[in-house]
Amino acid sequence: MNAVSAESQSPEQQSTGRSRIGLIVPSSNTTMETELPELFRRQTEATGHRYTFHSARARMRNVNRDELLAMVDKAADCATAVSDADVDAIAYACLVAVMAQGAGAHVESEKVIGGAAADNGHPAEVVSSAGALVRTLRAIGARQVAIVTPYLAPLTETVRSYIDGEGVRVLDAVSLEVPDNLEVGRLDQANLPGIARGLHRDGAEAVVLSACVQMPSLDAVEAVEQELGLPVVTAATATAFETLTALGHPPAIPEAGRLLRGELAVSP
Repeated sequence: MNAVSAESQSPEQQSTGRSRIGLIVPSSNTTMETELPELFRRQTEATGHRYTFHSARARMRNVNRDELLAMVDKAADCATAVSDADVDAIAYACLVAVMAQGAGAHVESEKVIGGAAADNGHPAEVVSSAGALVRTLRAIGARQVAIVTPYLAPLTETVRSYIDGEGVRVLDAVSLEVPDNLEVGRLDQANLPGIARGLHRDGAEAVVLSACVQMPSLDAVEAVEQELGLPVVTAATATAFETLTALGHPPAIPEAGRLLRGELAVSP
């Protein structure tokens, strides 16, 4: 994530403004353009500050290594296109494609996207979902976690290794084994509480309910958090949290977990 250039604003200070958020998504993604605007709608209700979303799409239909690599190659072009809207922040809503590039790949991805926007004359704060997830887990002090992914087992292992490499130990990881990205977006999030219940959580300090930008999870976050008594984070909530932070806006989002209610102690 780029450095925050503005001081954090109270909800009262946010009430008179508007922010534009650029969103880069896989072409077959149907979830982030639903969950992120919903989260920011709730933020608007709490603070009065308004947010609009402006998307660019990178081609990707199946969650396999070749298509993931090809999609990452399009990130700069997408950043240039979405920055034409003079956005204040760009959320690169991609997780496994970045993690498949190897250790620390989110840093380079964010640099490339930020550079493309700046070269286009519209510099913007940049957040990647891959970077947001690992940084948010570290920020809330979650050194050990259990995760749920929709991926085939080898890609889940890629995600697990990436998170481990960022200093957060994955105690257990569930793979739902769905290779088609559209089908991932159709998964029933009502099943997530039962799946989370089956995770091995001894020693866990948080649960990643959806380690994927396409697997719907927002409606289940609050219920799982209350049942398990652990902070629950998803790719979407971590992306929202870091985007708000990049804009200097404290989170004030209800019904999406303690992280977005601003109830967790967060370290820089």
